Amino acid sequence: MRVGRRRLAFAAVLGGLVLSCVASAPASVAAPRAAGLPAHVYAPYFETWTTDSLTTTAQESGARHFTLAFLETLGKSSCTLAWNGSKTDTISSKRYVSDIASLRAVPLNGDVIPSFGGWSADQGGTEIADSCNDVDAIAAAYESVITTYNVTRLDMDVEGRSLTRIAGIDRRNRALRLVEEWAAAQGRPFQVSYTLPTTPSGLESTGLAILQNAIANGTRVDVVNIMTFDYYDRVTTDMGAAAISAAHGLFDQLHSLYPGKTTVQLWAMEGNTILPGIDDYPKKTEVTYLADAQRLLDFATKQGLNTVSTWAIQRDNGGCPGTTDSNSCSGIVQGTWDFTHLLAPFSG
Repeated sequence: MRVGRRRLAFAAVLGGLVLSCVASAPASVAAPRAAGLPAHVYAPYFETWTTDSLTTTAQESGARHFTLAFLETLGKSSCTLAWNGSKTDTISSKRYVSDIASLRAVPLNGDVIPSFGGWSADQGGTEIADSCNDVDAIAAAYESVITTYNVTRLDMDVEGRSLTRIAGIDRRNRALRLVEEWAAAQGRPFQVSYTLPTTPSGLESTGLAILQNAIANGTRVDVVNIMTFDYYDRVTTDMGAAAISAAHGLFDQLHSLYPGKTTVQLWAMEGNTILPGIDDYPKKTEVTYLADAQRLLDFATKQGLNTVSTWAIQRDNGGCPGTTDSNSCSGIVQGTWDFTHLLAPFSG
């Protein structure tokens, strides 16, 4: 996912490190958080290229948890993380620290999930596991994000060219295993989520290979979040049914990958991200309506999914009827925050 994202068809897809922030982060932010995220959470993506406030957005929309999109590096050979790759927004700048503190305060009691990668970074080579060749440096960068923002989950958004960069896939999972060991030693609750493209029947081979590599490296994956839009299959038009079908397909795949887990545990590993309104398929046949979101909510509640999300909360308004894949509106007739008002009660 990205600003103005244009995902290729799946057939085509298949064909200095910042450390100072750890020491300088305020104690109230750096100390381990005991609570973590809810067992079931609505965490829409929040586009960090905007100047929007997390706290204000939460107050206006009713969402309390956000997936922050995206962290990437400063260049194709860099290990330094920054929001949207901006030199002025590296982790050491502590952007969002005060805003997150306000979001976490009563009465909001919210939280965030930093997300790494996204379409632009994954295509351009600035996803950190692709651009940084040092596994220890990647792990240290992840840890700096955790301690600076005092978060309990990191999301890996892997799509585009990153789906087939084998060396990057392996480095990412090895680094995450090191972070999991570090978090356990620190007494920090910590979760890893992978956000991956899907078909209406489940992950394609590239997504499966990422999870298989994680298992081979001893990396625990807590959530597999599928992007249930932009199928580009010339067939899918019922987006609610496709989101649920993809979830069933993922369940079967997870059952094969993790045969020791129970049915409840497997469903609790799933996340599902829809795109409100018109996605970027050029025929305007892939349109997600509120009724589709309601079907997904009912399904997610019944099955006990971990995460429901949208790309992205800045789209949750009807300000541009008929527009395809806008960054700031859904393209359908709706009220402001309609999708969020519907999905926010999933958190609990």
